[in-house]
Parts: sequence; structure tokens; C-alpha cells
Amino acid sequence: MLLEAYAEKIAGSELRGDDAQAAVMVQLNGLSEALEARQQRGAVARLINKNSTPKGIYIYGDVGRGKTMLMDLFFANLHVQAKRRIHFHAFMQDIHKRRQVLKDGNVVVQIAKDLSKQAQVLCLDEMQISDIADAMIVGRLFNAMLSQGTVIVTTSNLPPSQLYKDGLNRNLFLPAIKLMETRFDVVSLASPTDYRLGRVKAWESFVTPMGATADAHVQKIWERLTDVVKGEPCEIAVLGRNLHVPECAHGCARFSFAELCEAPLGPPDYLALASHFQTLFVENIPALKTSQRNEAKRFVLLIDTLYDAKRHLVASSAVAPERIYPQGDHRFEFARTVSRLQEMQSAAWWGQKIVET
Repeated sequence: MLLEAYAEKIAGSELRGDDAQAAVMVQLNGLSEALEARQQRGAVARLINKNSTPKGIYIYGDVGRGKTMLMDLFFANLHVQAKRRIHFHAFMQDIHKRRQVLKDGNVVVQIAKDLSKQAQVLCLDEMQISDIADAMIVGRLFNAMLSQGTVIVTTSNLPPSQLYKDGLNRNLFLPAIKLMETRFDVVSLASPTDYRLGRVKAWESFVTPMGATADAHVQKIWERLTDVVKGEPCEIAVLGRNLHVPECAHGCARFSFAELCEAPLGPPDYLALASHFQTLFVENIPALKTSQRNEAKRFVLLIDTLYDAKRHLVASSAVAPERIYPQGDHRFEFARTVSRLQEMQSAAWWGQKIVET
């Protein structure tokens, strides 16, 4: 029983008691029992009585509250043969590949039928619609899969109404939002504790000098915060275009300094990153030359944006903050950036309501 498995983890000190998590677990347990009962009735009865299909569950909440952990516990203890668990970005990449192969007929319906044969329960981790191609297909795909009796459980940092906010042609995505609000139980995981932050000591968040040791340290922090070795690439809509994110996972995004500050990016790009991610990894920050005024200005804008949004920064740098850009046209602005970089390494900045996990 799912609730027993959850209680055992708390009793064994693998998890800490959390009322918000426990409330979500009760709903997942109810769905688990309904799905197992449906399987016992058999496939024929399921197809005859489509009304026997229970609602899916859409779990949303801030980063680090345990959404993925609860969904994975549900998946591991679900005694249903045809089930699948996958990260949302990987799922959508698979869908787009299938679309390229199936060019004739109603492609979305055919994909939905194929997926439903493989999985009558689909668990999608970290739903985030930031690409117009995904926005255009998600609603139709979900509707077709639900019609085939597939039950979907998904996690997200945002409620359905906030998905793809300000995205290009968002009105075309509104039916998908309505579908999710109607066919899923939308559940808020409003735990006050960010469990992931307890895995990182704040003073380790800015690493110098660059090199193999720094790379390994940053990688360790990445894995502590995301539970993956490598994130998935994703796209973020910015003023009618897409900003490419090389790696993203569980509220974290990972870039090199060159990708963020040598490329022609500006305030809208940095604002989009701050609105989509709780923690930004910026690797290989060099000691800037006096002539690198544009790179220095972009870095100032980036840090100002992250600071104003109260976001976390993990960085590797050739030198300490005060030595990154000591001279040059923007040196006075950069002095404020140095101060902010130092503050952003503090335990107070990373938050007091954290626990070791």
C-alpha cells in the first residue's frame, strides 16, 4: 500500500514528516487503488466503460518541495503492468520524432494510440511549456490519450493556468489548460520547506579557480539539486523567439559564461531565465579584460536580475568576484555586482528553512 510505503520511509528517517506532502500522498494513494482495481476488471471492461477511467493528478509547487519524490514513490508502488515514467522534455522529444515518421493521417491520434498500448498510466516529471511546438500539440495529445483510457500524473512548478504564460500564440494553448483543469485533479504542494537546498552548503556556491576540481564540485552540486547527471535541453519563449537552454532539470538551468554573456542577450532573456528557474549555474567565468565592456555589462545585468528575483547562483570562476572586472568602463557598476555575488553566497541568501536530506 502506498501510504504504508510513505510511512515506512518516514519511520526509517529517509523522509521527514511533512503535512503538505502527506495530503498529496493521500490523493495519490486513492488514485493508486482506483488504478489497481481497474486493472483487475480487465481491458475489455475498461474499454466498454470509459467512465471507469479515474482522473489524473497534476501536482504543482515550488522547487524542492518533493513533487518528483512523491510521484516516483507512487510509480514504484503502483501494481499496474502498463506504466511509464519519463521527464516531460524527453517525452516531447519522443513525440516530435514520432511525428516526423508518421506523416499521413491523424498523426496525433495514432501516436496517442501507440502510447496508450504501452502505458495505461503515464507519469510525466516537470511539465513546463516553453516551446510553441509543444504548446500546439500537448492539448490534442493529452485529449487523445485520455480517450484511450490512459491516466496521466504530472508534476510542474506552475499550475495549469500559468503554463506558457506570455508565450507566442498562447490563445491556442488555452484549450489544453482547460483540459488539464477538467480532467486532472490539480493539487498544490505548498510545503514551506525546500528540501533540495539542504543538500548544498551556501559557501560552496561560487568556486575558484576554474579547472577539473571546480568542474567536479559544480557537477556535484548540480546532481544534489537535480538528481540527474545531465539535464535536458529546453527552449524558453522570449518576445516571440526562443532562448535555448543547454541543460535544465528540477528548477535549475546550466550555462557557460560565454553562452550567457558573450552571446547577444539582454534584459528580456535574463528576466525569462529568472522567471523559469530557481537556480542558475554559470560556469567558466573568466577574468575579463578592460576591453570586454559588453561582456561585463551583460554579466552585471544578469546578476542584477537574479538578485532582484531572489534566485540562487552556482558558479565557477577563474578568479574571486572582486577580480573579475576591476578596471574598465563598467567598473563602478561592477562593484555593486561584486557585493551582490558575495551576498548570494551566504547561508541567509540560500534560505534558513532548509533541512539536510
